[in-house]
Amino acid sequence: MAQFHWDPDSYLALMASEVPGYERLQEEAAAASGAGAARVLELGTGTGESARRLLARHPGAFLVGLDGSEAMLAQARSVLPSERVELHVGRLEDPLPGGPFDLVVSVLAVHHLPGEGKAELFGRVAERLLPGGRFVLGDLVTPSDPNDVVTPIDGEYDTPSTVGDQLAWLTAAGMESWLAWGYRDLAVIVGEIPVA
Repeated sequence: MAQFHWDPDSYLALMASEVPGYERLQEEAAAASGAGAARVLELGTGTGESARRLLARHPGAFLVGLDGSEAMLAQARSVLPSERVELHVGRLEDPLPGGPFDLVVSVLAVHHLPGEGKAELFGRVAERLLPGGRFVLGDLVTPSDPNDVVTPIDGEYDTPSTVGDQLAWLTAAGMESWLAWGYRDLAVIVGEIPVA
């Protein structure tokens, strides 16, 4: 995957202008994360917007965040409680931090991987989750109706997949999966490790 450099100072304004429903996506992803998680892994921490919401929803949680940009993580460090967060520079294709985790969350990051990269990532996420652990994916998707494409994508760095494909990849990774929320070209998809 090509490296893309975001400007941490303008990131939230860019998301608000280019992703209709950005705030709602964040809210729905946090809601789908459940409650009571102790160890959370976030993939694509960015400026800490999702992490902030997750820590509020899971007041006893410790969050390990991963992002490809040190500049974005520096911004996240300035807004997140240091005693509850550990942030690392790394790409989605890299080995994931050691688990196990109760919860893995990614908002607006996984669509940068091609289909086979998403399927491979979902398998690695499943390996890090405890039984009953949950993966929450809030992201751009390829909608069934082309008129529902409202978020600009470049087709190169942005490679969204259908909800159906992602549900199938989650199932193939050993998770029970479902669509928690969807609106036009945005979706919150959940995968959960069955309890034996």
